[in-house]
Amino acid sequence: MTFSGLSGIGDLIVTCTSSNSRNWRAGKQIGEGKSLDYVLNNMGQVVEGATTVKAVHELAEEKNIDMPISEAIYHVLYENADVDEEIKKMMGRSPKSEIRL
Repeated sequence: MTFSGLSGIGDLIVTCTSSNSRNWRAGKQIGEGKSLDYVLNNMGQVVEGATTVKAVHELAEEKNIDMPISEAIYHVLYENADVDEEIKKMMGRSPKSEIRL
């Protein structure tokens, strides 16, 4: 229920769409070709998403959970992977059910 409210989906929407979001501004700069180190050193504020994606990557590996979007973001931020190549890899995946009940 928390995720369905403003603290969940609302925050996600703002984070993804608002230029007031630190994560959005960081992502925009990275998309413009700036390095993660440059962005973090010049933002003047904490960019939670940068540390969160690292934690998600580690937990997904530990629990053996397939998280292609999170992994692509991790590769771009921490392994200098090419954004276009990561998108191609994701789009080239074989279709499968995304929900396990």
